[in-house]
Amino acid sequence: MSQRLQVIIAKAGITSRRKAGLMIQEGRVTVNNRVVREPGMLVDLARDKIRVDRKLIQNLEPKLTIILNKPKGVITTLKDPLDRITVKDILPPFKQRLFPIGRLDYHSEGIILLTNDGELCHMLQHPRYGIKKVYLVKVKGKPSESALDRLRRGIFIDGRKTAPAKVKRLERKGIHTWLEISIHEGRNRQIRRMCQAIGHPVLKLKRIRFGPLDLGGLKAGEFRVLKAYEIEKLRSEAQNGRSPKKVSKKY
Repeated sequence: MSQRLQVIIAKAGITSRRKAGLMIQEGRVTVNNRVVREPGMLVDLARDKIRVDRKLIQNLEPKLTIILNKPKGVITTLKDPLDRITVKDILPPFKQRLFPIGRLDYHSEGIILLTNDGELCHMLQHPRYGIKKVYLVKVKGKPSESALDRLRRGIFIDGRKTAPAKVKRLERKGIHTWLEISIHEGRNRQIRRMCQAIGHPVLKLKRIRFGPLDLGGLKAGEFRVLKAYEIEKLRSEAQNGRSPKKVSKKY
């Protein structure tokens, strides 16, 4: 069955669909010994010989997705040039090559998903699908309701306004405040930058929910393999939250 080249590479567990497209455009992929640069090229794994960085894709490996409670002080990458501890370092070796879905920064903790399913990775990362992420956030000081309303309406970061967030004040402890913040985007250090913008920097941040998934009883550094029905719940929530494509009108 013919499929787009970048989809085949993602399904083979080599990388995400977005990164597969970049690899193709960089000339790192050959089909039947010819370099191709079109991610949407139709190929058939049963008929075509596809190589990525000269390595032949022979079959599509079984899909595996895990949920990890990332501890603070761990990088959400597979390799770090500064030789810091990565999520790969705290996990046992898997036959499949897993890559993270999204990011949690070095000082944050909580849910991170890792998978070899490129299609699932694309769906859960793309802002079009609007997967909800929920965070427990400890901020400095006591933000006013008007400050929290700014988060709810959206904050300008790098010239672009964030989508409206759901913000709930949980408790005040001394000179600090705990908040629960829900967002559908995944910009770099978004929660930290939003809180900094209202004058209440983040002191602690933990992701406690990713779509329909929560941490359950997972302690810091622990993981488990997601069951088939949990994967379907993730896909279903992504499809239900999917925003329609913009249709240009011709006059």
